Amino acid sequence: MGIVTNQTDKNQKCIDACNRCAQACDECFMLCLNEQDVQARVKCIGTLKACASICTKAACFMSSDSEFSKDICKLCATICKKCATECGMFKDDHCKKCAAECTSCADECSSMSM
Repeated sequence: MGIVTNQTDKNQKCIDACNRCAQACDECFMLCLNEQDVQARVKCIGTLKACASICTKAACFMSSDSEFSKDICKLCATICKKCATECGMFKDDHCKKCAAECTSCADECSSMSM
């Protein structure tokens, strides 16, 4: 539910998914930096930061009911799918959980951009 208005209630499920995904990506980013195979994760780490950033922006656009929400959600879905793929290449628990959040967010954003 919106905090000061119900105008954005139609976007709330996607806003929540984007905020969860951004948090998961930020957490996974920090954990990946401490893994022994950090060099093998360089591409994933970069994608995690991009994903967290676009998810935060998408939530902001939807919260302000921007006319560009669908466009940014489409891009967000693309980046989330890429991030899920990158994280999915690693077997540790934090990457698996992050990949699941990214997939969920990509699904929500894809439904918004239609």
